[in-house]
Amino acid sequence: MFIRNGELVTISRIRNKIKKRFFRSLRFKILIILLTMGVIPCIILEFGIMSSYEKYAVSAKTIEVQNQYNIISRKLIDLNYMDNPQQETVNAELEQLSNIYAGRILVIDDNFKIIKDTYTDAESKTIVSEDIIKCFKGESTVRYDAKKGYIEIVAPIKDPDSKNINGAILSIISTEGLATNHEVIENKATILMAALMLVLVVLSIFFSAALVKPFGRITQSIEELSDGYGNESFSVSDYTETQLISEAFNKILGKIRAIDASRQEFVSNVSHELKTPLTSMKVLADSLLMQEEAPVELYKEFMTDITEEIDRENKIINDLLSLVKMDKTAADLNIKAMNINDLLELILKRLRPIAAKRNIELVFESFRPVTAEVDEVKLTLAISNLVENAIKYNVENGWVRIYLNADHKYFYVKVADSGIGIPDESLEHIFERFYRVDKSHSREIGGTGLGLSITRNAILMHRGAIRVYSKEGEGTTFTIRVPLNYIA
Repeated sequence: MFIRNGELVTISRIRNKIKKRFFRSLRFKILIILLTMGVIPCIILEFGIMSSYEKYAVSAKTIEVQNQYNIISRKLIDLNYMDNPQQETVNAELEQLSNIYAGRILVIDDNFKIIKDTYTDAESKTIVSEDIIKCFKGESTVRYDAKKGYIEIVAPIKDPDSKNINGAILSIISTEGLATNHEVIENKATILMAALMLVLVVLSIFFSAALVKPFGRITQSIEELSDGYGNESFSVSDYTETQLISEAFNKILGKIRAIDASRQEFVSNVSHELKTPLTSMKVLADSLLMQEEAPVELYKEFMTDITEEIDRENKIINDLLSLVKMDKTAADLNIKAMNINDLLELILKRLRPIAAKRNIELVFESFRPVTAEVDEVKLTLAISNLVENAIKYNVENGWVRIYLNADHKYFYVKVADSGIGIPDESLEHIFERFYRVDKSHSREIGGTGLGLSITRNAILMHRGAIRVYSKEGEGTTFTIRVPLNYIA
């Protein structure tokens, strides 16, 4: 916790603020998505309905007028109206139709002369247009002008017996009534849309809260775990997404706990390993101090033992430093092309004196010359640890055989010995830090429990692999595989 502007602010309070902002933002986004998914279809639906209504209304009105004109056309032919346009009965019907449809009707003879105009303005005048010409060819035309609010219909006056076209009827029908109906329907649709949007807002708020709720439980569970409370794991299976998040977090949590356990064990082992030589040196020093006139031979013996403990302490520290270097990234590797045959010969040359002390036979067998891109220092350390272990944990007058082979992609080094072997239950742990199969025997020969861990890390840094095969009492074989060309 810390003080800001005289106010006590805790990490928990800050975390809660962040959490509230996150969920407020998430709920807002879900709300917008739900509203968008609801409103847009409604707008499209309204537009589609109004557009369909307009087309349907114009089409219905056109068909209705055309039916009326078919009836009136027969009368015009039967009563020979084209030659005698002064017939009061027919003119009255034309006037009536003109009033009913709030429009204007023109009757045109086959000379393109207007013989009847319900407005009387254009009578005796000549009219020629594309639609009139089409009409005399037997083709009716319909034109709708939404902006000016009228429908123009041109229909032929056809003799049903001779099939001759004797004239044309041109009518201009007002769509004011359609516009009024359209406006009324549009107003009702707007009211319905507003009500629907209100319902959508309420439902969106409800569902957004319901959708966010599982994520709130996930956050609460994570907070409880981070604070040291709660179960070992958690599961929120409301949705597939929350279940996947839960499973992913549980996997991460398991890895973190495994790393933490490994760290604690490593610290404990380091503390123990470093403390043991110091304890021995303190016991030896205290023993000398308690004796006022200790003989020189005893001083020499105790000082020799203290020197050995110092060397042991120094070896542990050096191995720890090597392990730390191995834990760094591969960018620390100093890669260059090396003759692996010569490298192994040099390693064995350094270790032959150690093998000779126990009369251990060292045999190196190479199947072909091998050149590879490696870090000389780290690979030398890895192989040296394997061969040195094979010598240390061997039997008297035993043997250690090293084999080198390669294919088009990897080179292989096998280190086999006639030693004491490794129990089956220990094979999966031998690469762990400070792990010893036989602790008492390891201490006798100066082992720190870090050599194989260093070896494994060095091989992995080269993008290689290491395997072990062993049978207790019959010996052990380590096989390493390293790419010929380093893969960055």
